[in-house]
Amino acid sequence: MSGPIINIDEVPLREQGDGANFVAKWGRVGPEIGMTGLGCAVHIVPPGKKAFPFHRHHVIDEIFFIVSGTGEYRYGERRLPLRAGDIVAAPAGGEAHQIINTGKENLRYLGFSTAVGADIVEYPDSGKVAMAAGIKNADFRTATYKAMGRVAPAGYFDGES
Repeated sequence: MSGPIINIDEVPLREQGDGANFVAKWGRVGPEIGMTGLGCAVHIVPPGKKAFPFHRHHVIDEIFFIVSGTGEYRYGERRLPLRAGDIVAAPAGGEAHQIINTGKENLRYLGFSTAVGADIVEYPDSGKVAMAAGIKNADFRTATYKAMGRVAPAGYFDGES
């Protein structure tokens, strides 16, 4: 922990994405300033790219603050314009969401999230579902159980002996 204050320009960033449609620099703020009950991350998305697929959390609430740049908020069936100063909601169990940089400069935003021990995330565009439990400090990499795939229906006792 570096202390209770960190400048947005000093947050350690790492590259993430698939190198094609999903490209971003991303860094977790919480661990840098000693937070464990609230997640916060810096996102820097280049023009024409997205940080994450279209998704919705079933447990975690998210809120985004647009620091600079312009973009689009894909929220359910709607596409809403974004600009610096906007505060954007993505409530748990609500509409699927995605932030897209539609501008000509980097889109910089902060993402805040509730830090809980489990979540289920669905990806409507691909039909995938991700689930994780045992998450510590809002870091999905720490989960004691995590899975992603497409779910096939099964009865409660199917496959049991």
